[in-house]
Amino acid sequence: MRNLFLSDSCQEGQLHALIPQSWLQVERGKLSKSSLYSTSSIESLIKVAEPPILALFKPVDYVEVLAQIHEELESCPPQERSSLYLLQFQVFRGLEEVKLRERSLHSAWKNATTIHEKLVYGSWLRYRKQGEEVISDLLSSCEKCSQEFGFVDVASQIPVKTVDMVSECCYDVSQVSSTVHFRIGDEMIACERQKIAALSPPFNTMLNGSFTESHLEVIDLSENGISPMGMRAVSKFSSTGQLDDLSVEILLEILIFSNTFCCARLKVASDKKLASLVSSHQDAVDLMECAAEENTPILAASCLQVLLHELPQCLNDEQVVKIFFNASKQQWTTTVGHASFSLYCFLSEVAMNIDPSSDVTACFLEKLVESAVSTRQKQVAFHQLGCVRLLRKEYSEAEHDFNAAFAAGHVYSVAGLSRLAFIKGDKILSYEKLSSVISSHQPLGWMYQERSLSSEGNRKWEDLDKATELDPTLTYPYLYRAACLMRKQDAQLALAEINHVLGFKLSLECLELRFCFYLALEDYKAALCDVQAILTLAPEYRMFEGRVTASQLWTLVREHVEQWTLADCWLQLYDRWSSVDDIGSLSVIYQMLESDAAKGVLYFRQSLLLLRLNCPEAAMRSLQLACQHAATEHERLVYEGWILYDTGHCEEGLGKAEESVSIQRSFEAFFLKAYALADSSLDPSCSATVVSLLEDALKCPSDRLRKGQALNNLGSVYVDCGKLDMAADCYINALKIQHTRAHQGLARVHFLKNDRKAAYEEMTKLIEKARNNASAYEKRSEYCEREYSKDDLLMVTQLDPLRVYPYRYRAAVLMDNHKEKEAIAELTRAIAFKADLHLLHLRAAFHEHVGDISGALRDCRAALSLDPNHQEMLELHKRVNSQEP
Repeated sequence: MRNLFLSDSCQEGQLHALIPQSWLQVERGKLSKSSLYSTSSIESLIKVAEPPILALFKPVDYVEVLAQIHEELESCPPQERSSLYLLQFQVFRGLEEVKLRERSLHSAWKNATTIHEKLVYGSWLRYRKQGEEVISDLLSSCEKCSQEFGFVDVASQIPVKTVDMVSECCYDVSQVSSTVHFRIGDEMIACERQKIAALSPPFNTMLNGSFTESHLEVIDLSENGISPMGMRAVSKFSSTGQLDDLSVEILLEILIFSNTFCCARLKVASDKKLASLVSSHQDAVDLMECAAEENTPILAASCLQVLLHELPQCLNDEQVVKIFFNASKQQWTTTVGHASFSLYCFLSEVAMNIDPSSDVTACFLEKLVESAVSTRQKQVAFHQLGCVRLLRKEYSEAEHDFNAAFAAGHVYSVAGLSRLAFIKGDKILSYEKLSSVISSHQPLGWMYQERSLSSEGNRKWEDLDKATELDPTLTYPYLYRAACLMRKQDAQLALAEINHVLGFKLSLECLELRFCFYLALEDYKAALCDVQAILTLAPEYRMFEGRVTASQLWTLVREHVEQWTLADCWLQLYDRWSSVDDIGSLSVIYQMLESDAAKGVLYFRQSLLLLRLNCPEAAMRSLQLACQHAATEHERLVYEGWILYDTGHCEEGLGKAEESVSIQRSFEAFFLKAYALADSSLDPSCSATVVSLLEDALKCPSDRLRKGQALNNLGSVYVDCGKLDMAADCYINALKIQHTRAHQGLARVHFLKNDRKAAYEEMTKLIEKARNNASAYEKRSEYCEREYSKDDLLMVTQLDPLRVYPYRYRAAVLMDNHKEKEAIAELTRAIAFKADLHLLHLRAAFHEHVGDISGALRDCRAALSLDPNHQEMLELHKRVNSQEP
């Protein structure tokens, strides 16, 4: 969804055509560097699109909203819990907290009280797990089933009211035959009068009452829409209470007949029978309209289940879209009960992922607005619809929707109103809208970023600097500043600006811009490195506003770079790995994968780097590719073990490792066993087993990169066991083969031996060698005096503002110095852009200390939304809650 919601000024005013091939389709040396590095040439390459208006729920104070949701969950009736978890999901989605978002959606599913909610949330979770089929297959191979979100037995989940047999009327029918014949066309169907009468009050009155038919032995039903076969089935049901296996057509006749004559038991039976026959997308399409019209909840839910399980593919069928869009409110109650809002949240997400500007997306969001009941639901629905209408250039409608969301309390929607004012040519109004919000609410980074779009000159730079100060995770300010510096031909500062953000946030947009910088500087080697990193993260990525695939640019740039041999690549990989240059390492591995080298082991190394760079989805993709390209069965089993371990199936992962060892003893199999056992076992006695496994791994053939990691891990186990000399030997041996991170372990050994100076010096060596060294500064701060620690931690925040320990340390120091307001402010600064349990925990404790019980309780509740089972947080919450007046 990159750059989806752009204003006209971005799409038309600032952007113009670009033909990147012209930079590359020349022989090196023919075009001078000075001609390339001209202002006009740079302008043709460097484009920074305006930041998108995110179609997400982004409350100004997410802590307050999370706390309110948690408080409501404590006291609400069970049927309201799933809706509250859905709102929590929306909050975490806006915060881009993937794991927390998925957990909330899972909680909504677990707390669903109706079949319709279970179907919606179950299908939603299943949709989000697309691409993870390999995990289910692996679990099946371990004889463990993973069908959590498969098809459910709808009929057993929908309560059906018990319907008593209709009693006979009191009229004297002794003179009437016990058999009644129903004429349908030319056929006569004989039925037991009292059995048919017992089907419904209308039949009882007809056959036992004072009507003319009560005395007839032949009654004509030719005009009642039922066939002779259908009537025979009804007659048999009246005697046995069971429907035979019948065709859909006959069952539909019986269903309509039962509604016409109010035969409740017959209707339930035909509803269940029809529901059992819904097995395909077309079945669901054919029967859904009838289910809604005839008010058959079991059939409707069965059809809904099939359609939801076939998302997103079924949205290509216009009939399906019409089903979800055209049903009346009464019909929709039959189909989805009270789960309309959750259903359209799900459908709109699917549609937006396909095409956010499509008619289908707009239609689903309109239905979302219709189904919104609470104020928060209206904030979500109106804002999302406004974003889509802005994208569709339906400006008047978008303004109405953003105004509605803003009036409901969604302050972030002012960004849409500001963009619309700018599009209409009113820059002053655009600027004033943001200024008004900044002056009346807690200032946030996005507010200043948005206002900068209506500013110029120094005022624009000031707003962007303020945006970075308040929220350093926003990438647009870095991109804009870097592009401006490059246009001023200050390449060094431009690269420093973009490198800064790439040091803590691996952003495709930032890599793309740096690629452009290197292209303008004619540094094709560095440009190739970045485009290879891009392709590793997103193989289908398109650059230059989507006009060129990254793979095309890779082909063009590659021609201008001398190719390495496989041996050269390994040397380069060792060099980058040891200097903790993860992006550089990714690039080298990408190049190696283009050669004849064994691909399984390379994809595995790629996955390790991607995990280190906090790219779990890309890492899982690489692991799956490692499985596909494994050269041997025992190698494949190891990669399968890692897939299972990384997805929380530790026991099954260990099983795969043991199976691999049984085939052939290998470094990776022993390493996996040791890693999984050390990480999952709480038994101190398992340390000896882990040591033995790592020693077995080191006896097996492997390269220096992996052996260094094993030595480092072995050193950590020895430290935990108090065997410091043996740990030091491991770390020293790891350093001998250039495993740079072993400096950190050796520093810990020095510290535990009460040699803080040696520990400090060891960490200094790591800082000097590592390209990404924020964590090294953080660790070194533990080995020096407070003033030096403060300097190191300031450096950490500068290098990686997402690391929370420095904020906690500075806040604790301020609290020790009785500067309570400043301490709380330090934590608040970080909490504004980083939802972190430890930050909230500490701020809650500070609030309690200064007597702000409501503030403490709010932070406790928000923190428990992040981790409901955190023991210390639960204890603090209990203590604070008892103090609330």
